Amino acid sequence: MICVSIAEPTVDKCIMALAGLEMAEIRLDKLAMAERDKANRIFAQPLKLIATCRPEAGDEKIRKKMLLDAIEAGASFVDIEVETSDEYKREILVKAKTKNCRIIVSFHDHKKTPAKAELDQIVNWCFQSGADIAKIACQVNSDRDNARLLGLLDNERKMVVIGMGRKGRITRIVAPLLGSIFTFASLEKGKETAEGQLTKAELEDILKKVGDAND
Repeated sequence: MICVSIAEPTVDKCIMALAGLEMAEIRLDKLAMAERDKANRIFAQPLKLIATCRPEAGDEKIRKKMLLDAIEAGASFVDIEVETSDEYKREILVKAKTKNCRIIVSFHDHKKTPAKAELDQIVNWCFQSGADIAKIACQVNSDRDNARLLGLLDNERKMVVIGMGRKGRITRIVAPLLGSIFTFASLEKGKETAEGQLTKAELEDILKKVGDAND
């Protein structure tokens, strides 16, 4: 499954970007301040949507309200960072469970890929924090970083693994073939929300070729 990450500044542009998609991540932190109270319109759309609101949006109260509103409006998934406070996570977890919204607990390292033992601890931390799905996204600086990240998928629990940066692009292709429940793509060139993201069309083309080669 390909999840398209959308970071438009207005609700109307977000809704337009959803046309023809099956699954998308809505970066609520990228919405203009004046648009934030209208965001529940996005999550009323009939497709699988992840509500994500990174720390750039402001303090925890603002972020928490945006995520709670998204869950109430019908978000299929909510993404919360593992390092946020237990109090912040608790209210979102309770609300998500009452609305049948699946919980993604995520970890991001924008500088490096930690050692294997540390990654294993982080994965456990995500699930201990209430995750239905653990998402691990790390900057890749070497081939071994890619191998270490992909090795996390040897796991019975539900995972999403992403290597950030140009060296990590291979993980965006290979991870869903090895058990990552989805992978992220941009809608088109220039709309990337992370370094190394391929477009949806590029990723679909590569995955189709891989599938054809295996037939």
